[in-house]
Amino acid sequence: MRSSKVISVAAAGAVVLSLGLSACGGGDDSGDGGGGKAKFDAGSKGIVNASDKKGGTLVMAQPDDFESLDPANIYYAYGSDFFRLYSRTLVTYTSKPGEEGTKPSPDLAQGLGTPSDGNKTWTYKLKPGLKYEDGSVIKAQDIKYAVARTFDRGVLRNGPSYFTQMLEAGDYKGPFKDKNLDHFKGVTTPDDSTVVFHLKAPFSEWDQLVMFSGQTVPVPQAKDTGTQYGMHPFSSGPYKWQADYKMKQGGTLVRNTYWDPKTDPNRKALPDKVVVQSGLSADEIDNREIDGTVQIDLPGTGVQAAARQKILSDPKLKANSDDPLAGFHWYMPINTEIVPNVECRKAIVYATNRDALWRAYGGDVGGEMATSIMPADIQGREKGTDAYTKAQVGYTGDVNAAKQSLAKCGKPNGFAVTMLFRSDRPKEQAAAEAMEQALGRVGIKLTLKGYPHGTYTNEQFGSPAFNKKNNVGLGTYGWAPDWPTGYGYLQAGTDGKAIQETGNVNISMLKDPQIDKMWNDVVKVNDPNQRAQIYNQIDQRVRDLAAIIPTVYAKSLLYRSPKLTNVYVHSGYGMYDYANLGVTS
Repeated sequence: MRSSKVISVAAAGAVVLSLGLSACGGGDDSGDGGGGKAKFDAGSKGIVNASDKKGGTLVMAQPDDFESLDPANIYYAYGSDFFRLYSRTLVTYTSKPGEEGTKPSPDLAQGLGTPSDGNKTWTYKLKPGLKYEDGSVIKAQDIKYAVARTFDRGVLRNGPSYFTQMLEAGDYKGPFKDKNLDHFKGVTTPDDSTVVFHLKAPFSEWDQLVMFSGQTVPVPQAKDTGTQYGMHPFSSGPYKWQADYKMKQGGTLVRNTYWDPKTDPNRKALPDKVVVQSGLSADEIDNREIDGTVQIDLPGTGVQAAARQKILSDPKLKANSDDPLAGFHWYMPINTEIVPNVECRKAIVYATNRDALWRAYGGDVGGEMATSIMPADIQGREKGTDAYTKAQVGYTGDVNAAKQSLAKCGKPNGFAVTMLFRSDRPKEQAAAEAMEQALGRVGIKLTLKGYPHGTYTNEQFGSPAFNKKNNVGLGTYGWAPDWPTGYGYLQAGTDGKAIQETGNVNISMLKDPQIDKMWNDVVKVNDPNQRAQIYNQIDQRVRDLAAIIPTVYAKSLLYRSPKLTNVYVHSGYGMYDYANLGVTS
């Protein structure tokens, strides 16, 4: 998922991995107010200041805005973490710290999916007594409708496209064009509590696919307002929107009295209200977190340079902070249509100053230099070998090799392309400026353009038409696994059939026959170890093609407000578990 697609991602981008951390209670790791002393990085290891006390107002803030609040139209990791406050899915991430948090847990469903027909058919039964914010009953047909609406990428531009790729639905175009749900064969509902998915091909990771996104959040067809639905989604979770959400301003969540906690072991729902403030600068949010007027920086990608220095130099502030490996890989896609010659792409990679990029993302507290596209916590992932570059502190690139590649691709004097970055993320701007300087040494001229993260993946960097029109050859990006396997991390960004007109994650525009064949074949493999080997081969092939520059496996220096209770880094999202936070008055 895109880091925070994104995490883009979060993205979310964002975001399934095992941190290899033990799950523990709040005793030894309790923070202020929990009977213990606050400790640096305690939230990465367990629950800090564990509590079941309800009440208070939790204040969250973000620069720019959400890509959407419609759960089916979200791909950033932090958006997926956030929507769990007001929405429920068939299956969700388990709400526990450590490796347990990466595992699927029944949410609206009574249990995980029951496969049949050699993993081509998956059946879920709903729990009894589930209701919306108005007291009406949640029905299986509402989930069928929710999945059906994801087939219209003109309305839902941002969300993942797995359902449209995998479900046996013919040429169905979605309920905004065809309101008769009988025409949608990819999901059937034998009764009000049974949901059956019909796949084109076997897929053994279906529970994980259903788990990670908001595309099974139920939507009553009569309540759907299309592109405007994200302004006031209909609640199936513990909170509901008090009024319409206002872009670049914010909104307030209040309790949904029809939510039954007995059916929902994964959400504590402690605060009485959750207030979202949008459109603030990143540095202002950091300052408000430290002074206590904001408790959570929503994107969850870590504080900026000024706050980082302040926190690390003050023992008290440092004790109230965490620096987890967040699961995001900050990398740079190179568009293979804008830069079609592999030697020209190699020149970009050779000239890249890895040390400068590492420092742009925060140095030691910002992350670890990457050698593969998949981060270390993906199941079965291999470290990989550096392709055309070296993941070493102090390595500034190979200018001679870059010039040799330029000569081979017929561009001895270099060439010019545009590079994009997210304008509300200072780290990404610093990374883009480092690339401009590094590539300029060999005559590759970058024109830098920044756009806000709320539109970055659907309207700019994730739009093939935009990139073609504006000669966009590369840009900053981040990705966190949709679920913790190679499929959940790599497929959306490297499979030719995953390319979308908007919200595209395969920004490199890879349509490599060898890679596409591996994606087509791997779904037929039942052994997870054999699948992992294929995923590693895909990872290597992408790097050999110089289609993605591995950059930094992200660490996120997060300020853990002393006002927060029940705080821990959720391994599924790489940031705090927003559905389970509490706040002291």
